[in-house]
Amino acid sequence: MKNNKLKLQFFNKTTLSIIGVLLIVLSAVFLVWQGNENSNQSIATTSAQVYFDGDYKIGDGEWQKIKSGEHISSTIDDVTLRGNFYMLTPSGEYIGLFKGGTAIAFYTNHINLTFYEVDRRPYSIDNENPRIGESACGENWTAYQFTNATEIIEIVIKNPHKYGNENAIDEMLANIAFRGNMEFQSDVLDVGAPQRNMGLFFAIASIMFLGTAIFSSLIHVKKSKIIWLLGLIILFAGLYLTYNSFGIPFWSESIILNTTMLGVSMMLYMFFLSLLIVSSFKVVKRVGVITCVGLGAAVTTIFIIAMATSVYFYDTLLYWVIIQSVANVSLTICLIKEITLAKGKDIFVYSGAILSLIAFMVDAISTYFGWWEGGIISPIAFVVLFIVAMIILLRILPSSINALAKAEELEKEKLILNTQLTESRVSTMMSQIRPHFIYNTLGSIEQLCELDPPKAGELVHDFAKYLRGNFGELDNPKPILMSQEMEHVHHYIKIENVRFPDMTFTFEMNSNDFEIPALTIQPIVENAIKHGLMKLSKGGTIKVLTYETDDNYCVLVEDDGVGFDTSVLLDERKHVGIRNIRGRLEAMVNGALQIESEIGKGTKVLITIPKGVG
Repeated sequence: MKNNKLKLQFFNKTTLSIIGVLLIVLSAVFLVWQGNENSNQSIATTSAQVYFDGDYKIGDGEWQKIKSGEHISSTIDDVTLRGNFYMLTPSGEYIGLFKGGTAIAFYTNHINLTFYEVDRRPYSIDNENPRIGESACGENWTAYQFTNATEIIEIVIKNPHKYGNENAIDEMLANIAFRGNMEFQSDVLDVGAPQRNMGLFFAIASIMFLGTAIFSSLIHVKKSKIIWLLGLIILFAGLYLTYNSFGIPFWSESIILNTTMLGVSMMLYMFFLSLLIVSSFKVVKRVGVITCVGLGAAVTTIFIIAMATSVYFYDTLLYWVIIQSVANVSLTICLIKEITLAKGKDIFVYSGAILSLIAFMVDAISTYFGWWEGGIISPIAFVVLFIVAMIILLRILPSSINALAKAEELEKEKLILNTQLTESRVSTMMSQIRPHFIYNTLGSIEQLCELDPPKAGELVHDFAKYLRGNFGELDNPKPILMSQEMEHVHHYIKIENVRFPDMTFTFEMNSNDFEIPALTIQPIVENAIKHGLMKLSKGGTIKVLTYETDDNYCVLVEDDGVGFDTSVLLDERKHVGIRNIRGRLEAMVNGALQIESEIGKGTKVLITIPKGVG
């Protein structure tokens, strides 16, 4: 067991440090990649590039010149583009007007395109056309081959949702490419590969967390709920990163699935993150629980609406963002309250939780207003949260396994101790029912039957109670009330008083409402009679006193017998009864037994039992 603990300690410190450093390096690489990504996510190509040049107007507004890098809103009204396509070399040098002959690919993010050419019927690219599917709104790549590319071309862009894709036209214009290139698809996939791979890494890593959570639940680790929540959070963060990566239509061709997975993963990520945050609350937990219950009910309602009605799932996301933002504000206020009362590392935990909530709200606002697309802050929060989750896992699991090993060891010790206590009870009981005591008592009963029958009946009653008290304790592993123990003592004293009527017994019971191992006081009183008073020429007194201090309950058994040299108690083999009493006191109530004796003056036995011991 000791070797196992040393191994776990090494795992907890050394391995944790190594993995922590690796994760930090990994996150740094990821953040550098994020910073170097172009905001328009334009694809790289080895063939000629193509771009659209001309004018645009929003709704019935005035025509304006399309300028490179200038934002064109896609959420105000329909947008019309007017102009032509031009070609550049792969290095960006001007070639000339595109004259047709090759299909051109367009990146559409929840927008529909209609092309108008001279002497040709309008052609629409509509992802929500019933031919494709009623819920087919999403990101897609579509192609169109122009026949009159040298004439003025008009493209009408419609946004059926009017939110969530403010930069859709900017992205479309930045990602126009020749579809005829055989490497086009791989080029598009390469752009989104880093984020997609990171998402898949998170999703795979979540399997480790969830597997650990199952193991932790089976061995009853107290913090297994945290591991479950971390596993689910990392799973849905990974799915979000994967399905929000550039070029996802070429990786997963189902537009419906892509849109649904993106929305569902973000919903569930934020829900389980909220649960994790609330689980750490100590002061305002009630408010946090109410917030999570309301959030869970809202998410459930959204799912039902999307499945049971004709409302697009994408159209419910705006309402979810509003609801989640309100929940985030509520949780942030709770976190601020927790921080004001927290100490030590809790302050950092609550501060980190606030930052994760703020990251979502900043991305939601920026996406709505088109400040940036795709949620730049949230992926960074995912990476940081993953690092924190790994550290938490590597701290919880080894300590939990150590705790389990210690619990198993304590359980074994408990079984051994229970066995010893049972043997001690049996030994104590048998030591009190010696044959000579039974013979003497039966002899006294026989004499009293002739001389004083009523007194004989009382003695039979006390003897029966005495025997019942001894035999009954064979099956009792728990301490009893002091008042019950004294009943047993009184039955014993009445029996002995018949034989030794000149002995005096006094009781001063100032406290009776505490627990003590059964058969503790009676054998002490018996020892006082046998080894103290019986060696006197006559008489003698035994006093039993109970009292309490601020910390302990005390029982004092004092006699004025002949006394003895307490050094003889060092040999416990000759004093099994005292050894059993002391062992049961210590094991059952954390009590202690002290003996003081002076030859010619008597003996004092003091029992102390700490208060509050169960």
